[in-house]
Amino acid sequence: MRRIISKTGKYICIVLMLILVIFFSNSIKRTPLLAEDKTEYVKAVVTKVNNLQAGESGSDSSQEVTLLIKSGRYRGQKVDAYSLNGYLYGADCKVGTKVIANISEYGGQLTANVYNYDREFEIGVLVCAFLAVMWLVGGKKGINSLLALIFTFVVIIMLYIPMMYIGVSPFVAAIITVILITVVTHILLADLQPKSIAAMLGSIAGVVVAGVIALIFGKTSHITGMNVNEIETLVYVGQNSKLDIGGMLFSGILISSLGAVMDVAMSVASSLNEIKQKVPDIDKKEMFKSGITIGRDMIGTMSNTLILAYVGGSINLMMIIYAYAYQMHQVLNMYSVGIEIMKGIAGTMGIILTVPFTSLIATAMLCRKKK
Repeated sequence: MRRIISKTGKYICIVLMLILVIFFSNSIKRTPLLAEDKTEYVKAVVTKVNNLQAGESGSDSSQEVTLLIKSGRYRGQKVDAYSLNGYLYGADCKVGTKVIANISEYGGQLTANVYNYDREFEIGVLVCAFLAVMWLVGGKKGINSLLALIFTFVVIIMLYIPMMYIGVSPFVAAIITVILITVVTHILLADLQPKSIAAMLGSIAGVVVAGVIALIFGKTSHITGMNVNEIETLVYVGQNSKLDIGGMLFSGILISSLGAVMDVAMSVASSLNEIKQKVPDIDKKEMFKSGITIGRDMIGTMSNTLILAYVGGSINLMMIIYAYAYQMHQVLNMYSVGIEIMKGIAGTMGIILTVPFTSLIATAMLCRKKK
């Protein structure tokens, strides 16, 4: 009975935390940055193609189409629309094509443009498949992993970003977010045990070290959050909020390295906990050495995981560098390349240093002499 109450209390506390986070997010007042033209994005279906000028997707050709609106206040009405079949916007419309349209009303007359394909059904199917696989393969652990993932998503969207928007230091906002996500994730997956506490503390230490290394590198190499590609839009956002643009880049490194760091920390802590159960008389020195040995086998694969994630995210840049045959001095001193190098190395060093941190903490907790 006590165990059931304890588990119920755990879920109640997490739900209360989510409610507080949502309440905080809803209390933030955002300055409107778009013109008040009452533009509405709605679902629609193409019922008629009035010309056939569209070519291959992305060829910047155009079409005049008739849409049947399927959502919003104009639902059921038909409207003539313009579709630019470009690389980012518009669609290659045929009769029956489901699209998203932006609609405005001027003097009682509706005007519309095709914004993009309607992909919401496909996204829903993909998400449901992901949830089903997590449940079928992971069982109870899979369900708790889903809860942890939902909590992570809500905290990042409704706490981390709003905190930066209202002027909280991005680094402080990231640390608060990291602590919340780390604690809740480990409690959901392993309850509040010595191994999970050791993994929490090791994760937080590793992530903070990654952020500090990035800050030092950025300071010495003259890289700031003002050197990113979206800086013009961010400056406009900063002018209408209290956002500290310069600190966002380093704040993001803490968040992006968290997943890999938590994986390493929990694996090391769980392994040491198993060793302690099998060999109760093991001394602290041997246990710590075992943790380092276990961590060494993980460092290579987890470092590759993080580096490859960053490489995959910058593959477009790499292709441009290759195609234009940029010179080495030019490549190494591009802001975008410097930022990716900083992210990859700082995050990887955080993973590496998580191993001794977690090993030390787990050893101290598991080898305590019971009174």
